[in-house]
Amino acid sequence: MKKKAVTAIILAWLVPGLGHLYLRRYWRGLAFLVAIALMSLMGLVMGGKIYPLQADNPLTFLAFLSDLGNGLLYILSRFLPVGLGELERLSFEFGTAYLAGAGLLNYLVALDAWDIARGKKQ
Repeated sequence: MKKKAVTAIILAWLVPGLGHLYLRRYWRGLAFLVAIALMSLMGLVMGGKIYPLQADNPLTFLAFLSDLGNGLLYILSRFLPVGLGELERLSFEFGTAYLAGAGLLNYLVALDAWDIARGKKQ
């Protein structure tokens, strides 16, 4: 495995678009950073929840896996009061969906950075 590819996928997972910036794909990295950051921000503003690891329910485990894709935002949510979820808000479900969607999209972005670093994609 190439060290550059491993570095790119880890950076891309931590911060959306950072792996592409590392690979000098500046416009692509900036576009991913803005798009996924806006999705995550909208999800947080809407009162969405970032799910912790709960293995007792398969659906919350899947929600955890999708939220884990948010990388650094997920790590920060474990230590800061971010993404706790506000059930009383009408937009709670939409916010949670935006956060989950941003995490899943970030997985695809990280895989794109991996492919570029390995020379499989331009």
